[in-house]
Amino acid sequence: MNAPKTMCGVYLTGHGGPEVLEWREDIPVPVPGPGQVLVRVAAAGVNNTDINTRIGWYSSDVTGATDAVDQEVEAGGWGGALSFPRIQGGDLCGIVEQIGPGAGFKPGQRVTCPINLPRPRPGNPTGFIALGSEIDGAFAQYCLLEADDLYDVTASPLSNVEIAAIPCAFGTAENLLTRAGVTTGHKVLITGASGGVGLAAVQLAALRGATVWGVTSAAKAEVVRAQGAAGTFDRDAPLPQDSFDVVIDVVGGPAFSGLILALKPGGQYAVSGAIAGPIVQADLREIYLRDITIHGCTHQAFEVFGRLVELMNAGRIKPLISKTYPLREIVQAQTDFQSKTLPGKLVLIP
Repeated sequence: MNAPKTMCGVYLTGHGGPEVLEWREDIPVPVPGPGQVLVRVAAAGVNNTDINTRIGWYSSDVTGATDAVDQEVEAGGWGGALSFPRIQGGDLCGIVEQIGPGAGFKPGQRVTCPINLPRPRPGNPTGFIALGSEIDGAFAQYCLLEADDLYDVTASPLSNVEIAAIPCAFGTAENLLTRAGVTTGHKVLITGASGGVGLAAVQLAALRGATVWGVTSAAKAEVVRAQGAAGTFDRDAPLPQDSFDVVIDVVGGPAFSGLILALKPGGQYAVSGAIAGPIVQADLREIYLRDITIHGCTHQAFEVFGRLVELMNAGRIKPLISKTYPLREIVQAQTDFQSKTLPGKLVLIP
């Protein structure tokens, strides 16, 4: 099977606002080398990390700023400075188009992969590269990946759009729950519970046998309960103290101290996002005198995504999809995503 020489896709041409996203119809299609697979993209999810990378949010020079777009950014990607142009897109569902020598896949297989691709090395056991940041991602018709990073989801009853909504949101959520040791009988509080990661965490924590409570707006409370939450708290409401075994946080910001106090003594706080702001205030006595454990969660061990693939192929998880867009409408999709008016996931289709 021969792929075309060029493809359509979206180039990230630098750090900034939506103007740095450039629709192109002459992007060279990569050719797979040894151990590599060329994947025809069937669908690609929209995520905070795509927007954060675009504006350079990961740079230490701008993470405390309210408007990173207006600042000069040199090292705004996951691993530092990016090479431009870059094709973003960390959520992938695709079909194997071509394989390089020794790749171990067959054309026609349906595949997906984590957004954070583990690259452990001496001195950095949690090393990784991010799809759509350090290497080109899924915001194009084709994507080149190492065969070792891909997982076969041909057998899954989920649609291509549903699978494309899983890697970042469910991968992040499963990693948070794994690191915090969530299990049967735990009482778990999840912030940002109506978003992609939040809803995934609600669903996955309930599957683990935990009792789940979500923090969300009143307008989206029913959506959160439908995914498995026992109840919800309004974003502005005070939280009960000493009540939860685990807090799963993707929000950060001013709520941080209240989340710590909501934990029982000996509780687990796991964080993998800061959509309300990365700079927080805390009274360290509330942490160390109550033996609170804090987990920063970005690196995902291979077995974390492996468990998700098993759940996908068995049809035991199902993301909520609010809307799909043609890839060419990426700016509108990201605008809608940032408005936070739609629960669950938004997905682009090349």
